Amino acid sequence: MTPTTSPPAVEIATLGGGCFWCTEAVLQQLTGVEEVLPGYAGGTVPNPSYEQVCGGRTGHAEVVQVKFDPKLLSYHDLLAIFFTVHDPTTKDRQGADVGTQYRSVILYHGDAQLTTARQVIEEVRSEGIWPGKVVTELSPFQVFYPAEEYHRNYYRRNPTQGYCRAVISPKVSKFREHYVSLLRS
Repeated sequence: MTPTTSPPAVEIATLGGGCFWCTEAVLQQLTGVEEVLPGYAGGTVPNPSYEQVCGGRTGHAEVVQVKFDPKLLSYHDLLAIFFTVHDPTTKDRQGADVGTQYRSVILYHGDAQLTTARQVIEEVRSEGIWPGKVVTELSPFQVFYPAEEYHRNYYRRNPTQGYCRAVISPKVSKFREHYVSLLRS
């Protein structure tokens, strides 16, 4: 009899889809997501500050590190949602946010995540979800630097702030309409 291996209790995904406040605000609402932590990854400067990353010379992207239960939310479904809540066809930009720190990026944790990421990108292309070519960068995960405390749960703590009202609230509303069945109860 061959022993079966069960999926890990918690899996980690590291995703950059523009401003980490937006991505965090959306993904925190999914069933199976245990934690969403904003931070920086994909660059060369150790322990960068927000100001350094915004300066565009560290190579880091604003990302979120997502801890999730793969029995409740698959990596495939997480990526499918990720591709609908940001524009993966604009290089180094999301809306008015411009710079390499706002690039669309998946920092994969192992070959299985890379295979799934390629599969989801192909599905996004073939379904024509976005009118342009998907330019999402696929890179192996190296290191994650958590963002400063004031960035964590930014939307929850600042819902009336201008950027939150103008950019994040509409994105969250659209997300909630399309993914009702996947929302936390």
